[in-house]
Amino acid sequence: MESGPVSPVARVRPPEDGSERDTLTGLLDYLRATVVNKVAGLSDEQAFSAPVPPSTLTPAGVVKHLTGVERFWFSIDFAGADLPWPWSESDPHGNFPLAEGETMAELVGAYLEECQRSRSAIDGADLTSRARSEDMHFTLRYAMVHMIEETARHCGHLDLLRERIDGQTGE
Repeated sequence: MESGPVSPVARVRPPEDGSERDTLTGLLDYLRATVVNKVAGLSDEQAFSAPVPPSTLTPAGVVKHLTGVERFWFSIDFAGADLPWPWSESDPHGNFPLAEGETMAELVGAYLEECQRSRSAIDGADLTSRARSEDMHFTLRYAMVHMIEETARHCGHLDLLRERIDGQTGE
């Protein structure tokens, strides 16, 4: 079981004049690093707290949710990989559930691993490539843009949660 505070990771700004693929990949990777940096330094107590009542949203829940959507969009639906579904039958849309005994370090480690699996799942695929999973018709371009939007939205949630927890603000 990993424990202790999460350390920040390096963020690389996406290219401003790169190819479409490099721009999309760079922006998504920048946002992925931002997720980690938003929770870096939080204790487990802070990361598992819901600081904005009546909302039950927690930094830990946001990271776990993003881990699931990475798997769902890139590995399962786009690449058609036979992997465990990221959510339970009682929570089929990944509504930020946490399990007893999880730590922030474990959740961030799982997130980073899933992001790497996502990179591998799309490596070499053209942006016009179609999802391989049954009844899925979206392109890789759509999945990447969707994940940029999803990750950016949740970075905004993490901004607000973090500021409420300990007053830290920033990029």
